[in-house]
Amino acid sequence: MKHSIQRVRHALVRLELTISSITYVTPHMIRVRLAGDELDNFTTMSADDHVKLFFPAASGVIEMRDYSIRRHYKNTNTIDIDVAIHESSDAARWALTARVGDPVMIGGPKGSVVISSDFDWWLLVGDESSLPSIARRVEEQPCGTTVISIVAVRSAAEEQIIQSDAEHQALWVHRPIAYADNPEPILKQLRQLSKPAGDGFIWIAAEAKVARAVRDYVKNVWGHPISRMRASGYWLKGQANTSENIE
Repeated sequence: MKHSIQRVRHALVRLELTISSITYVTPHMIRVRLAGDELDNFTTMSADDHVKLFFPAASGVIEMRDYSIRRHYKNTNTIDIDVAIHESSDAARWALTARVGDPVMIGGPKGSVVISSDFDWWLLVGDESSLPSIARRVEEQPCGTTVISIVAVRSAAEEQIIQSDAEHQALWVHRPIAYADNPEPILKQLRQLSKPAGDGFIWIAAEAKVARAVRDYVKNVWGHPISRMRASGYWLKGQANTSENIE
């Protein structure tokens, strides 16, 4: 079906995996690669699929957080999870102290929102929390598709090179992490763009206040239909392990 958006439910399972590698993608983004035979039947159908990551907090209590699946390597039974590093994050403290060989449990994904790849263009807007999803979606776009991404990060050192067959325009916004709930830096960049011609899809994920402001801009100023966008508050400032569906 042309321009389809399909919601798919998955059986909710927990998998016990092992850390096979830990690398720094940028100074404040750590990639944790998880491996295990339990990934034999693992399914991820969409770039914004996420899993529950279970990890020990400093107190010893097991915490859980939602993390996007950056990549899934079926041939080696491995997945990549990118963890943004900032001072107030329990998951960041775990990633900084984790070691190769450590056991890790994940749960999910419990569902996928599968958006067809036949749109003429995409606008992807986000921050450090949604950059793994944005990068994966850019990589998966077919040749000939126009993709514009606007991502807010701390500095130029946090920018990532994303390989894709699509025509990708990467726009980076720099702001201190303390102002990650301020929509103005992203809106300033967005005001410099004109809505592309043709049928497009807009995907937004950031701090809830930012995601809502961007959603309102493209809806009210660009006149983009709600049915052709998806907006999520991946996190809320001052609230741990909290998200919000903006739609």
